[in-house]
Order: sequence, then C-alpha cells, then structure tokens
Amino acid sequence: MKAVIALGANIGDPAANVELAVVLLSQATEMISVSSLYITKPVGGPPQPDFVNAVCIIESNLPALDLLSLLQGIEKSMGRERIEKWGPRIIDCDLITYGDTQLHEEVLELPHPFAHERRFVLEPWLEIDPEAFLPPHGFVREILAQLPPSQ
Repeated sequence: MKAVIALGANIGDPAANVELAVVLLSQATEMISVSSLYITKPVGGPPQPDFVNAVCIIESNLPALDLLSLLQGIEKSMGRERIEKWGPRIIDCDLITYGDTQLHEEVLELPHPFAHERRFVLEPWLEIDPEAFLPPHGFVREILAQLPPSQ
C-alpha cells in the first residue's frame, strides 16, 4: 500500500539525519519518491532551531500499526528521545497517509490529523506528487493555496 511519510529534524546535523532516515526506511520498504530538503521554522513547542523537512512516498505491505512501529524503531535507532511535546528532535517520522486507510487509534490517527495545517508537510509532498490528495481535505495544491504563507 502507498504511504506518505513526513520526516523532520533539528538537532545535530538535521539534513544528514533526514537523509539517514530515508536510507533506513528504504531498507525496510520500497521507496517510491523522496522530496528535496526544506528548511522550516518550528511550529509549536519551545524556542528551538529551524527544521530540515522532507516527505517520501513508500510502498509497504505492513499493516498501518506495524508501519508506525517501523517508523518509531527508526527514530529510536537514531537516538530520538521523546522529552517534550513538539520539542527539538534528532528525527521525526510521521505517517501522513496509508492508502485510503482511515484509523482512529490512541497511537495512530490516519490521515494525520494536522497534515492539512502544515506547509512543511504539504509543500514537499506536492513536489513529489502533483496530484496528491489528503482525505477528507482535498487536493494538496488546493489546501496549500489556502494556507497563510508564514505557516
């Protein structure tokens, strides 16, 4: 099933961290496409350095919760510590969509509940998939057109 994964980092060497996460993800799944790296301001949380963000599209046969476990395993293997919500991080791997799956579990909500508000997810996604669609919000290009430029 096609999955959209958002990656972000702002500790250590953020660009290298995002690139390593892509390599690790491609070893466990079929990598379809990877966006360019984007430098973005943090959203929420304490004062912290800018982020390096990217989005990738993969193909996976894992159930959604198992794919989430894989993503969290990549984070843990790279030294991610969950100390402060929306705080600085060495890597963040977020499952944005998984095919047409709609899921409302305590540990995973699909599609990602904030993706439609996050330019740092939508811009790189649109770069690699000009027809990207985020249920139930619509086409990514149309969602982006409605976001304020500063987000």
